[in-house]
Amino acid sequence: MSWVTTTLSSSLGRKVVMSLTGLFLCTFLIVHLVGNLQLFKGDEGQSFNEYSYFMTHNPIIKTISYLLYTSIIVHAVMALVLTRQNQASRPIKYAYAKPEANSHWTSRNMGILGTIILIFIVIHMRTFWFTMHFGPITLAGEEIQAGSIPEVTYDGEPIKNLYAVTTFAFSYLWYVILYVVSMAALSFHLVHGFQSGFQSLGLRHKKYSPLIEWVGTYGFGVLIPALFAAMPVYIYLKVHHIIF
Repeated sequence: MSWVTTTLSSSLGRKVVMSLTGLFLCTFLIVHLVGNLQLFKGDEGQSFNEYSYFMTHNPIIKTISYLLYTSIIVHAVMALVLTRQNQASRPIKYAYAKPEANSHWTSRNMGILGTIILIFIVIHMRTFWFTMHFGPITLAGEEIQAGSIPEVTYDGEPIKNLYAVTTFAFSYLWYVILYVVSMAALSFHLVHGFQSGFQSLGLRHKKYSPLIEWVGTYGFGVLIPALFAAMPVYIYLKVHHIIF
């Protein structure tokens, strides 16, 4: 295990670990988005519930989920360590420093953006993951159903109605706002993080760097966060009969 200690004790090694976990989380975002797009189907949540059931009962997916949870923790820890390391290496700020002239706003505020995202993940996991596995959802002092999550039956198979949990959560305006703001933070985080991940791994080349920048900016920086943000807005408007 000495190679693990050596890797985690060096700045370069920490950046590599942070890049690998970050790019893995980017892959997860795509899969998670495809599944959550089922919310837009007009089938009273059947497609979304069947997707949720599959994701929580398939043994391969369940194994990967533990890797996902570990990646989130490792990514956050590496970010904190590298941030403190960079601050320690520059204990005295230059009086006339103009960081905006040398770096993009997103790269200078990755710590703030990451903190917002981490807080959102904790709340999000409490609302959906914890509820799915352990009990009823509670928001603003209300429970979607006392004692347990409601179930729905498809083809004779009773499964947890996570669609009901989702619509209940997104019926609250404050939660929708939190979600949209968090997706905005995710957008800025991904614009810099996606490209930085390839840079740290030494995978950038003049031939395909423009493609990496395009995918990072318009794919992960715009399209994915926008689609995620559209879901709670759509459900909120539908639940309150603003749209049909």
